[in-house]
Amino acid sequence: MNNKFSVMFNAIAISLMTCGMAYAADTSHSPKGEQAVVQTAEPFKAHVLINGLDAPWDMIWGPDGDLWVTERKAASIVRINPQTGEKQVAIKIDGVHVGPQHEGVLGLALSPNFMKPGGDNYVYASYTYMNGNDEHAKIVRFEYDEKTKKLGNEKEILAGFPAGNDHNGGRLRFGPDGKLYYTIGEQGHNQGANFCKKIDAQRIPTEAELAKKDYSSYAGKVIRLNVDGTVPSDNPVIHGIKSHLFTYGHRNPQGLVFVGNTLYATEQGPSSDDELNILEAGGNYGWPHVAGYRDDQAYVYANYSEAKNCPSLQWDPNHIPAGVPIQKETEWSAPDFKAPLKTFFTVREGFTYNNASCQGDSSYMCWPTIAPSSIAYYPENGVIKAWRNSVIITSMKMGALYRVPLNADKKDVQGDVIKYFHTANRYRTVLVSPDTRKIYVATDNFGNVMDETNHPTHDHSNPGSILVFEYTGQ
Repeated sequence: MNNKFSVMFNAIAISLMTCGMAYAADTSHSPKGEQAVVQTAEPFKAHVLINGLDAPWDMIWGPDGDLWVTERKAASIVRINPQTGEKQVAIKIDGVHVGPQHEGVLGLALSPNFMKPGGDNYVYASYTYMNGNDEHAKIVRFEYDEKTKKLGNEKEILAGFPAGNDHNGGRLRFGPDGKLYYTIGEQGHNQGANFCKKIDAQRIPTEAELAKKDYSSYAGKVIRLNVDGTVPSDNPVIHGIKSHLFTYGHRNPQGLVFVGNTLYATEQGPSSDDELNILEAGGNYGWPHVAGYRDDQAYVYANYSEAKNCPSLQWDPNHIPAGVPIQKETEWSAPDFKAPLKTFFTVREGFTYNNASCQGDSSYMCWPTIAPSSIAYYPENGVIKAWRNSVIITSMKMGALYRVPLNADKKDVQGDVIKYFHTANRYRTVLVSPDTRKIYVATDNFGNVMDETNHPTHDHSNPGSILVFEYTGQ
């Protein structure tokens, strides 16, 4: 069904056992698949700040100078000294449902007034939980005691979001408007073990559902809420309904960052077309009808949930069995559809997705995706001149950072993608230090990743760690 050139990534890996000069080179692709190679020669030294973390998931910089980190599997929020790596547990949360890879304690956000004179001591987090036999996610608030350095007094802000064993989203961020923004994935429906389940990314809640606090339609959405969990008065009206929904039509959005008042997001695609988006109120980002650009290149929507005897079929996203309804991207349209700024990567019609380097359970590792997991902004006055006014995206699959330069008004991309710091690790989240000289990266504990020779491996170099890449130039 698809035709494409092969993706070649070249990078000199940084050894985390020693410090020294590091170089990066990369291959990136324009929307229609034209190849570009970008080489950089910025000097960095690298070290491991801490290891032994139990699935670090989110990481933000606290006003106390510490790194605040969620440990997904440990169901905890910890503080880590960015110089020494000393770890202090702020809270271990009761009632968290922890699964193998998508469930547990996820997003973290500090109140905009946290620890400020006359401010508050509120810390917000999200996690998955069980309600009887049903799994859900919630956003909660804790109070921080500066004397004991512990979190307590948990308060539920909003609960009942859809959750499951795949694609929960989970990123939680404050906007400059003082509202909370939260990403929710489409639960991995129409793929893997969930391939017979319907995708709800296009479904809008009804008034009756909202009255019952039934948020099952929130799958595949980015929501916006007041700090007390209510619907902001200026939220968009979508198909006649005002709710917590800010945008919809998402697959698995995990990265959120505000650049001024512009909200950038990363989203994991299927077998191609991971996305970098600007989120606009009321925008429809196309999933499952569109992956990446609405261009009929490679991707078609194969709706397994509508196939007769779906459980008897063998799921394959790229070689679709007979009896599964298929829809091309241009056979669907919506007036509120928003195309991505950039994809990782768009491939031509006829691309086979077969690669001898990746077989069996690791076949997806050779597909043209990076599995973006987070996004950060490198400021225009940062120390590293080449990095100024860029967004930085972590890859769980490729074990690298991808830097995307922005244009002057910070509302579009400009130039080529540059790849950095390729190691045999799954990069879960990235953070820029306040002095802009250091890049902190938290790594997953397990899962497939491409090693430095671009072969899939289960063996991670630094599982459950925070890596520090420090710029050593002038």
